[in-house]
Amino acid sequence: MRIHEHEVDRRTLFRVGLGGAVVAVIGTELVLPGTATATPSAEFPWIIDCDTWGARPSSSPIQISGNTTNKIILHHMAFPNVTDYSRDHAIQLAKDCQNLHMDVNGWADTGQHFTVSRGGYVLEGRHQSLSTLEAGQHQVIAAHCPGENGNAIGIENEGTYVTETPPQALLDSLVTLCVTVCRQFGLQAWDIFGHWDFRVTDCPGIAFYAQFPMVRSRVLAAMGTPHSAIPARRWPDIWRFVDSPVVQVAQYLLNNVGYDLTADGSFGVDMNAAVADFQTTSGIPVTPDATFDLATWEALAPVLGKDDAGPPVDAIQFMLARKGYTDVTPTGTFDHPTKKAVQDLQRLHRLTPDGKVDLSTWCALVGGSVREALRA
Repeated sequence: MRIHEHEVDRRTLFRVGLGGAVVAVIGTELVLPGTATATPSAEFPWIIDCDTWGARPSSSPIQISGNTTNKIILHHMAFPNVTDYSRDHAIQLAKDCQNLHMDVNGWADTGQHFTVSRGGYVLEGRHQSLSTLEAGQHQVIAAHCPGENGNAIGIENEGTYVTETPPQALLDSLVTLCVTVCRQFGLQAWDIFGHWDFRVTDCPGIAFYAQFPMVRSRVLAAMGTPHSAIPARRWPDIWRFVDSPVVQVAQYLLNNVGYDLTADGSFGVDMNAAVADFQTTSGIPVTPDATFDLATWEALAPVLGKDDAGPPVDAIQFMLARKGYTDVTPTGTFDHPTKKAVQDLQRLHRLTPDGKVDLSTWCALVGGSVREALRA
């Protein structure tokens, strides 16, 4: 079961030891005091911890998830693209972000686990994110992406990247941080996603998102992962507590095989039932919480090409338009602008640019990783 930030009052408390400290466990959540004093990391001294940058105490106890960390979610902060690349600026950035999240959003602490400044400084976000990274067992429950806060490490990147791309210093530090998170939590380069894969938002920005194949490839190279270990496809595992454009694509695809869902990106109760029914009738194991696993995606996504029509084409055009292909309009027919945009997407992910939407093209379209794109 995945965790939401405000569910703790519905679980039973007991006490356990974690690394010599006594903490509370709430169901599958561990709770650490928000005012605990951290020491600078000996293992990762390049990460500026909360005490060093002067974080405020959290307003309530920090919760530690009992879930398995299964992905990294990248964000842009939608802050100005400043040219002050100094350490002092990075520290002020962390303070400004925490103040925004606590005083305006009403959160207990900074929403993300880590922040990367435009100057390439990496800072701890929510308290205890660094110590749990060092332990590599259970992550802090954050507030960066509803539905994924208990099983995804959130990284905020300073700036706004709709039309501009991040500076090299930021990208270099982001890669180093992603490699570290992957090694500590047993993840791989193909487990890196963007915020809008799991939330209706413009984050992480069109221009930054287009760099994700490069980021993943750099992480893969740094980790030394052999090409033979790369799966053909890693799909986004949307589930019943996620509302996002990817959910809307899934709704179009379910409608294509006979269901009657409103394609609005909201994973409602009707969609839960449709997913379970589709999995059952397709001979696929029914997943907990209506999770879209590899088998579900690959049974649902049809191969499409020029002049095809219907809900799957609506899905393709909707997602292409969201990702910045402005020549694509929602005609419902696989027309020439749609084919050209598909070919461009295929080139970005190093797929054969034939304009046909096969499984790997579908996977890339909805934010997943494909083997062809992951090259050292």
